[in-house]
Amino acid sequence: MLTSREIHLAKYPEGIPEPDDFDLVEVTVPDPDIGEVLVKNIWMSVDPYMRGRLRDRKSYVEPFKPGHVLTGGTIGRVVVSENPNFSPGMYVQSNLGWREHFLSDGTDLQAFQPGNMPPQAFLGILGMPGMTAYIGLITIGEAKAGETVFVSAASGAVGGVASQIAKIKGCRVVGSAGSDHKAAWLRDEAGIDAAINYKTCGDLETAL
Repeated sequence: MLTSREIHLAKYPEGIPEPDDFDLVEVTVPDPDIGEVLVKNIWMSVDPYMRGRLRDRKSYVEPFKPGHVLTGGTIGRVVVSENPNFSPGMYVQSNLGWREHFLSDGTDLQAFQPGNMPPQAFLGILGMPGMTAYIGLITIGEAKAGETVFVSAASGAVGGVASQIAKIKGCRVVGSAGSDHKAAWLRDEAGIDAAINYKTCGDLETAL
C-alpha cells in the first residue's frame, strides 16, 4: 500500500472560490487485488463546468459533495496491474478526479496510445473539449463552406477548437470574448474573421 493525496471539497464557495473551500487530504491506497490496477495521475483537467458543480443545486450534472474528492478528467499511467487488460506503463484516461493514485477495476478507464501527441492533449483538443466542438459544429450544426459561423466564448477550450474547425471548413468565423485582449488574440493569432468584446460592444445584435 502507499500514501496518496487528494483534493476534496471542504465547503461550497460563496462567490469566487478560495483555498479554504478545499482540503488536501492524505489517504492510504491498498495494493491492487485480482482484477484491479493501480494508476498514478499525471495530468488533471480544470474545466469551466466544474464551477457549476461547486453549488448545491440541481443541474445537468450533480454537484460535488463536501468531504469527497473532486472528480474530473485525468490522464494517468498504470503503475501495477492485476488486470489482464492493462499493463504497467499504459496511458489511461478517466474521470476519477483530483488524486495522485487510485485503484480501479478497469471499467472506468480508457486506455490509449498518445503516439506523437503529448498525453495532455487527450484532455483538450483530442478529448472532451475537442469532441464537443467537432460534434456541435459538424455533426449537429453541419457547417458548410461559405457559411458564417458565430462562436460564443471563442477564446475558450471548446470555442477555440470550434473556430479553427470552422475556418478549415471554409466558413467565415465571427467570435465573441470577454476582453479586448482576447478579441485581439482571436483576430491576430487564431485568425478568425472578426471578434467582438461582448462586455463593451453594446447591443450584441447590432455588433454582429
